Amino acid sequence: MTFDDLVRRATALVEDGRRAVLGIAGAPAAGKTTLAEELVKAIDSDRVAHVPMDGFHLADVELERLGRRNAKGAPDTFDALGYAALLRRLHADEDDVIYAPGFERTIEQPIAGAIPVFRSARLIVSEGNYLMVGDGPWAGVQPLLSEVWYADLDQEERIRRLIDRHRRFGKDEADAVEWATGTDELNAQVILATRERADLIVPAALLRGLGAPPQ
Repeated sequence: MTFDDLVRRATALVEDGRRAVLGIAGAPAAGKTTLAEELVKAIDSDRVAHVPMDGFHLADVELERLGRRNAKGAPDTFDALGYAALLRRLHADEDDVIYAPGFERTIEQPIAGAIPVFRSARLIVSEGNYLMVGDGPWAGVQPLLSEVWYADLDQEERIRRLIDRHRRFGKDEADAVEWATGTDELNAQVILATRERADLIVPAALLRGLGAPPQ
């Protein structure tokens, strides 16, 4: 499997002209965002859009109210139903522009209306942790995705990159290690359990070759 193979597979999803949504799942720091960004760069910019699931993080003020601030990133700390509603609207393909939320890592908060998706976009690439979770509010997500690929980066490299990412965004070494091997690892096990539901497994060798530190 090569990156060009992935580009061909992604573009084949929209050969009939209808809008398709490609999901990319995987554990934290497995390379989902980097893979999504590289695919978008390789495809005609007018016909593709990148809509990460991360924009559906609940804001910290709501996590505080729920008593879930220390579990940020767990399945119940996202608006899964809101994400599914956006996917349905994208598939309906009725609006000249659809605004999706983004996520700003420097402040660790969702940003409403940050990502415009224009009518010309036929392929939507959307990456996130829990795209294939089969119960609770997440159960309605995978049926709305044309395909889901699983980013299968090896554990040692993934943890190394995850600790590095936490440090880049403000955590000291001890906190970065604690978060990556604690809260993040619990979430990673939930995601790993969904691996067999993927339409395609993207191997570690390909992910390691994509360059920039992954998300």
